[in-house]
Amino acid sequence: MDTNEKEHEDDIVYESEEETSSFKKPSVEKIKKQLKSCEAEKKEYLEGWQKARADLVNLRKQDEEEKKNIRKYASEAVVTDLISTLDSFDMAFGNKETWEAVSKEWRMGVEYIHDQILKTLETHGLSEISPAGETFDPQKHEAVEVVSGEDNIVVDVVQKGYELNGKVVRTAKVTVGKSE
Repeated sequence: MDTNEKEHEDDIVYESEEETSSFKKPSVEKIKKQLKSCEAEKKEYLEGWQKARADLVNLRKQDEEEKKNIRKYASEAVVTDLISTLDSFDMAFGNKETWEAVSKEWRMGVEYIHDQILKTLETHGLSEISPAGETFDPQKHEAVEVVSGEDNIVVDVVQKGYELNGKVVRTAKVTVGKSE
């Protein structure tokens, strides 16, 4: 018998006496030990597989969340560029004398276009910050002037601010009250 056969002799389980006549039968203790070892190895593999599967599920959830955030803020550059267009509309509407001098049909058309742009931007998550009468919030408002009035209350909105899906993309420029 060569060395390889001697090494593997203990691993062989024999079923008939013919097979065991030339070899020594492994003891029951040795078989139990092998069985215990196999069961431990099986358990280790199962736990490893379960952990890998859980990691994969978590990775997929994380990936979906990242994709959702990318889609949510992908339009940010385009939306913020269009805010200056909204400002132009606000300036045009704010100049009452000139605005009233234009024909009613033309004003209605421009107002309709303005509303369309606003609705489209709103469907993409843009919302206006127009905080007149609210408490001043430095996260959403930029004070450009302090006037006499109720402490920390926004008295007037100089320029509207905007949020995109809850993220401030432009603070509102406001006049804030301060008691004397």
